[in-house]
Amino acid sequence: MRYSRFFAPTLRDDPADAEVISHKLLLRAGFIRRVTSGVYDFLPMGLRVLRKIEGIVREEMARAGAQELLLPMVQPSELWKKSGRWEKYGNELLRFKDRHAHESCLGPTHEEVICDLVSRELRSYKQLPMNLYQIQSKFRDEVRPRFGLMRGREFVMKDAYSFHADEESLQEEYDNMFATYQRIFTRLGLKFRAVEADTGSIGGNQSHEFHVLAESGEDLIAYCSHCDYAANVEKGISTRTIPSFDDAALHEIETPNVSSVEDVASFLKIDPSQLIKTLVYQVTGGEFDGQTVAACVYGDDSLQEIKLARALAANDVELADDAALLAIGGIKGFVGPQGLSCKILVDESLRDAVGMVAGGNNADSHVSGLSISRDIENADFVDLREVRLNDGCAHCSEGHIEHARGIEVGQVFALGQQYTKPLEVLFQDQNGKRATATMGCYGIGVSRLVAAVIEQCNDENGMIWPLSLAPFQVAIITMGKSETAMNASEKLYDDMCKQGIEVLWDDRKERPGVKFKDAELMGLPIHVVIGDRGLDADAIEIRQRTGSKQDVALSAVIDTIHGILAGAN
Repeated sequence: MRYSRFFAPTLRDDPADAEVISHKLLLRAGFIRRVTSGVYDFLPMGLRVLRKIEGIVREEMARAGAQELLLPMVQPSELWKKSGRWEKYGNELLRFKDRHAHESCLGPTHEEVICDLVSRELRSYKQLPMNLYQIQSKFRDEVRPRFGLMRGREFVMKDAYSFHADEESLQEEYDNMFATYQRIFTRLGLKFRAVEADTGSIGGNQSHEFHVLAESGEDLIAYCSHCDYAANVEKGISTRTIPSFDDAALHEIETPNVSSVEDVASFLKIDPSQLIKTLVYQVTGGEFDGQTVAACVYGDDSLQEIKLARALAANDVELADDAALLAIGGIKGFVGPQGLSCKILVDESLRDAVGMVAGGNNADSHVSGLSISRDIENADFVDLREVRLNDGCAHCSEGHIEHARGIEVGQVFALGQQYTKPLEVLFQDQNGKRATATMGCYGIGVSRLVAAVIEQCNDENGMIWPLSLAPFQVAIITMGKSETAMNASEKLYDDMCKQGIEVLWDDRKERPGVKFKDAELMGLPIHVVIGDRGLDADAIEIRQRTGSKQDVALSAVIDTIHGILAGAN
């Protein structure tokens, strides 16, 4: 491609609304442009990278035995109501009515549609297992889209769905997809980690997320310093040192205008771990829909709200307002678990706690000497605490918990019959009886990967694309305007094109400094510099974006390029 005919509008300065490095560089290098909040155009340079990522995904999915199809983005409400997700999915589901007042949505995911398809075509166990996938645009009406392609409303996703006759077959495919994802992210040249994850709005009983490790990541990952255990903090478990306090009688103590854990601990001259933090929530969905519940953790722990929602089999939990607190016998700033007229959940680590301090459910009052087993009736003990840095590993008992930031780029789910049962995905089993298929689903954020790679592959001058993903492998940079340099550049460009080398020839009438800066900004891996001085000496400079340089004869340039490309494979 000749740069003079190529649509790649670069910017010299960082856009004001771009926060993370990938968003800044994608805009500056002319890879994307914003249409509206969370929605972007892919310009030719960005689309070339996107297609290369898609190509790697397709190759590995084919290797894993999956078949590609394409499903509609618009989905009828009937299917979502049948699965129970029409209301459960929340405001991220963009619903609308057509001219006939028929309700539909823009698909954020395709479990319902694929189940509808398979339910109409599946007859016998002999057709199973099957794995069907697509690469397609999705839409999720994010409340706060940000970071460019990292969290947009419209995005490109690879979503696969497998169907099985039994759980054993599902587990085999889950493991197959897990290994496939590891190959994909390795081929993309990424530093990544697979972690145990919450199943979220998709559901199921087993899930792993794949995170690209980057400081800009929105997710916090907990992992063991000794063994292979790793989990999203929404799912992670760990052990903590259990503090020991003297058992004592329960009695009230005055704490005027002192309510936070830190202030109460300071006022009473005790460690925060001696306090019980009691948080009160309103529940949405499930058995306890509309009810108020209280949840307790140690004062120096944080409560993980997703764990609480899962413990209640609820869609969501939200901190209760003052009126809800009063209705169950509590008061803002001084809530304690004793005497509350609501369901109480207590973190497992508090099961045998004695001598604790908690809110007294009266203004300016706490209680001390609280014993969980003695003073809290009908408490349910569950895992509620968020794993902390330097906690003990619950899996190996030898390592400690460390933290890293991650960008989620893929997730695999073992769904069981969560969708196949309500959507009636049935087949005739080996005994001639009707049976319900079991199911898995497996997603990769393809457009998000464009940004994730940049977050790991950049420097002060711009992007640094791996050769397998670069929009062009080679940039020919013509120095000056002499006819000799232009002719030599054009011949080299034509020869490279004939040999299948992806090359961008910067034939613009621009200063050399502008050309070099654009090539570095775009992250093109190999720069071939053609100028009168190099031609006269028959010493053509070949620069690699990673820093190395060499001079070779003009006749040896293409062989040298082939050698560099071969070395990267």
